Amino acid sequence: MKKYVIIVAGGSGTRMNNAVPKQFILLQGKPILMHTIEKFSSSIPDIHIIVVLNLQLNDEWQLLCKHHNFNIPHTLVGGGETRFHSVKNGLNSVPENSVVGVHDAARPLVNTHTISTAFKTAEEKGNATPAISLNESIRQVDGETNKAVDRNKYMIIQTPQCFHSSILKKAFEQEYTPSFTDDASVAETIGVKINLIEGNRENIKITTSQDLIIAETLIGK
Repeated sequence: MKKYVIIVAGGSGTRMNNAVPKQFILLQGKPILMHTIEKFSSSIPDIHIIVVLNLQLNDEWQLLCKHHNFNIPHTLVGGGETRFHSVKNGLNSVPENSVVGVHDAARPLVNTHTISTAFKTAEEKGNATPAISLNESIRQVDGETNKAVDRNKYMIIQTPQCFHSSILKKAFEQEYTPSFTDDASVAETIGVKINLIEGNRENIKITTSQDLIIAETLIGK
């Protein structure tokens, strides 16, 4: 089955107090988005890469590609109002009978093993979502009360989340609701059993300036 990845790059630098869109912030001298694209290109050389980007940023992205001599083939697709709508736009460029992964542009530290395992498992079982265990105590908060809960019953979810294209396309025919926080939650609502695979702990989502410092440390290892 042909393999596609939709890299969702619609974030901003708001929580990082940075005027530069988050996906364009430099990480070791190169935009975060470029690191992410490179990771998929090197992990699966024949993968088709779709980047979902706010149309207003297309010119800036093209200039960045020229400045950094970045020439990995990819298709640009316009972003939507929410992540859900952006992924839906990206799916329009994905054919049937393929495996498609959806990945956050702000996760450039995903490793090759996670990528290859996610796509392989999805091809065999229909879908795959990387997850890691919690290593700290957690409490459930309800208004002004809270209580300890068993952390072994919870997992931290990552991307890429991979699916047979027919499954994900069908799932995204639904109307959007705020409960759709990722692609697994969308697919789950049409009765899809989500298969969890082991993710990699370094695969953080760069959201804050502190995350960027951590990524700078880890990216070279």
